[in-house]
Amino acid sequence: MLEAQGITWTKDHKTILKTIDFHLLQGECVGFIGPNGSGKSSLLKILAFLETPTSGLLFFQGQSVPRNVPLPIRRRIAIVFQEPLLLNTRVFDNVATGLKIRGMAKGKIRERVDYWLEQFGVSHLTKQSARSLSGGEAQRVSLARAFALEPDVLFLDEPFSALDAPTKEGLRNDLGQVFKATHTTTVLVSHDFKDITHLASRALILLNGQIAAEGSPSELLKNPQKEEVARFLAHFSS
Repeated sequence: MLEAQGITWTKDHKTILKTIDFHLLQGECVGFIGPNGSGKSSLLKILAFLETPTSGLLFFQGQSVPRNVPLPIRRRIAIVFQEPLLLNTRVFDNVATGLKIRGMAKGKIRERVDYWLEQFGVSHLTKQSARSLSGGEAQRVSLARAFALEPDVLFLDEPFSALDAPTKEGLRNDLGQVFKATHTTTVLVSHDFKDITHLASRALILLNGQIAAEGSPSELLKNPQKEEVARFLAHFSS
């Protein structure tokens, strides 16, 4: 589905990513985790075509991706950030925006928007102003908007980190149910290993701009592979 070969990224004379090789299979959720500054969000931005790598190759659905990424490819992905980027309009219109841009029929838009608002438990907010929502509600709307696009690849960049613990737990559980139902191909960045364990089938640990370890979350906890990885994971295993 998505592949990176030899990706490096230098910004402001600082090397952020160093020779990254990565593949994402259809239907899997892969989690990126690492300390602050490890390069996990930077790698997500490269894979989501928000940044251009300094060197290396990207492939999407088996085709090489040029540096000037074509719009049809960009439209096959969706991104949800830590802070929901909602328009100053009704909840319904926020979720419908991408579908309108793609020229979908009005009846189909309403059907799909209503469905995804229901899946994330916010259908009662459809006429409410998006700017009046709580943090958890806003993130649920943001996720509904992303899933409504039916993307080939979904990117989630720290989607829970701005939420309090009970709100985070509820949304994480609901998102897990959506993943089970849809098998949406996903890249998840988080600083919390619980998110990775709950949602991802495979985890990559990034340290100093490189992939230090890779495997299922449970395998990595049992066998961290390297001393530096064991030190990072130590506070998650208690």
